[in-house]
Amino acid sequence: MERTMLRKRALAAATAVVAVGALGLAGLAGVASADPGGTASAAAADPVSPGLIKAMQRDLGLDADEAKDRIGNEYRAAAIAQGLEKSLGADFAGARLSGGKAVLTVATTDRADVAAITAAGARAEVVEHSLNRLDAAKAALDAVALKKAPKDVPSWYVDVSTNRLVVNAARTTAADSLIDAAGVSRDLVRVEHSTEQPRTYADLRGGDAYYMNGSGRCSIGFPVKRGAQDGFVSAGHCGTPGVSTSGVNQQAQGSFQGSTFPGRDYSWVAVNANWTPRALVNGYGNGDVTVAGSTEAVVGSSVCRSGSTTGWHCGTIQQHNTSVTYQEGTVSGVTRTNVCAEPGDSGGSFISGSQAQGVTSGGSGNCSQGGTTYYQPINPALSAYGLTLVTSGTPTDPPTDPPTGEPGGTWAAGTTYAAGAVVTYGGASYRCLQGHQAQPGWTPPNVPALWQQI
Repeated sequence: MERTMLRKRALAAATAVVAVGALGLAGLAGVASADPGGTASAAAADPVSPGLIKAMQRDLGLDADEAKDRIGNEYRAAAIAQGLEKSLGADFAGARLSGGKAVLTVATTDRADVAAITAAGARAEVVEHSLNRLDAAKAALDAVALKKAPKDVPSWYVDVSTNRLVVNAARTTAADSLIDAAGVSRDLVRVEHSTEQPRTYADLRGGDAYYMNGSGRCSIGFPVKRGAQDGFVSAGHCGTPGVSTSGVNQQAQGSFQGSTFPGRDYSWVAVNANWTPRALVNGYGNGDVTVAGSTEAVVGSSVCRSGSTTGWHCGTIQQHNTSVTYQEGTVSGVTRTNVCAEPGDSGGSFISGSQAQGVTSGGSGNCSQGGTTYYQPINPALSAYGLTLVTSGTPTDPPTDPPTGEPGGTWAAGTTYAAGAVVTYGGASYRCLQGHQAQPGWTPPNVPALWQQI
């Protein structure tokens, strides 16, 4: 009886997510949509940059309408996948997009979940291992690598499409040593031969971006704020705290305030009053791209990168939560993509539609022959340093530490909200105006750019 009730609640939660996803999709197109109560409202539109559309046409082989449709489908898929992850709980085994029409597949370890997944608008797949179990196995490899970076093992990640922990290695014996040291069960792992030699992209000069101590060059990730202080996030390997930076015009810009590398690969730079943060990503002649939020895209989603060496390039997200070994050490929690990059692109922006995804970490290959590039997701970087992403209509900055004793409701920090979603807070109801991932202190009454009381 209890199991039946749990399934009913899962189905209800998944169905609700479909409604929210549809509202988000309408919002992307700037179309009026109806809220669950039947009151018509115009969901805030996330503008799609012409430059991003051109880059998707060039690199993904899409026409303009197909690119826009794909962005809309991916936005909706992210909302559905997040809702199913919560409702399926320990059964959840990952989500991915596939095919030209970006079909969403959600995996589970329990066949009883199939009805709820299908009702939510996704294709269901029953697999052997839960995502929690595979993530735990990967974390065991990470712990070993943190003590000593493994030689000849360039990367490892949870592959939701095959339901395995994949270890890429130049030598099978090197992979075996890492797996054995971590005590990971072999039935969870697939070893693949790889000749990748990942490197960070910070060593060479040239181009237009920002410079460290007047020499090395990296690329700005995304403008941020910390209280009244303006700045930007970038890759951790680009600089250590105290290193000064100059901008593309070679004028004094700021200095690194925080940096983590290896282990993770993020940093933030505080800038002086001569620099004004904008919710934009450089389109390198194709028009700037507006940043509207930081909702994480699903595996298989399109993603584009902007960097000071090679400009705009697009591809797809292959795996989240990847670990990669550079010469300097192992970095965990990065996302693996088939977007190309080259030295000097480090720290640059990865964006899917209008949603910030992360900053370029490193990879292999180049933009003449193609390759693999990893990015450090943006939300962990924001959280690590108490930063606020600058977006279109950025609200008044929240306090670094949220006040205690906040009134209850359904709103919760860390949750991703689609345009049109309705929450309660402090006894009042609010409708989401702009898709975003809620940060501590961004309570609905404090951020009118994101929430409207109804």
